[in-house]
Amino acid sequence: MCGTTNSEDARAAVQAGVDALGFIFVERSPRFITVPKAKEIIAGLPPFVDPVGVFIDHDLKEMVEIARGIGLAYLQLHGKEDPDYCLHAARMAGPCKIIKAFRVGEKSEPVDFIKYNNVVKGFLLDTYVKGQAGGTGETFEWQLVERLNLQRPVILAGGLRPENIMEAIRAVKPYGVDVNSGIESSPGIKDHGRLYELIDQVRLTDSDGSCS
Repeated sequence: MCGTTNSEDARAAVQAGVDALGFIFVERSPRFITVPKAKEIIAGLPPFVDPVGVFIDHDLKEMVEIARGIGLAYLQLHGKEDPDYCLHAARMAGPCKIIKAFRVGEKSEPVDFIKYNNVVKGFLLDTYVKGQAGGTGETFEWQLVERLNLQRPVILAGGLRPENIMEAIRAVKPYGVDVNSGIESSPGIKDHGRLYELIDQVRLTDSDGSCS
């Protein structure tokens, strides 16, 4: 679950069984969270729930300081960060791991991803919308993923909600899914009923073998 902004939503997500919580450190985002508030929420997380920091072309040194200071497990990079940036981030922020986000559209090609294979732990696939770095609440053509021949674990994002999550998982067979606006009552405020509904749908898809 991404776009975590308050302790109540974090507790609901943990109770629902999510594996990771995303915290967006991008000031222009309606789901922006301050470092002290994120630190407070992360301090209350139980074992095996990973805190993920979302950044866009952030100053490398400052980002690493944030990661170390609040105990992030992953850095999720949504900007134009090149492989060298990702490599330096991984080395400086260890044991924090790197996830590189890509906006997928008709012009996406395997070469866009290949150069990151040896420096990131996974690829997050979001929807390409001109002028936006993510969080659009729109889906992309899931059939595009197969032709990209991705060599790292795939985390599917972009417009996922209870009504389409089973279809999305069956189409892409991702390692994981990233949800945000599809389970919100307003930006940054989660609808706990929709959160539980989505998690139930994911579990049903797991049980029918769609993720194997």
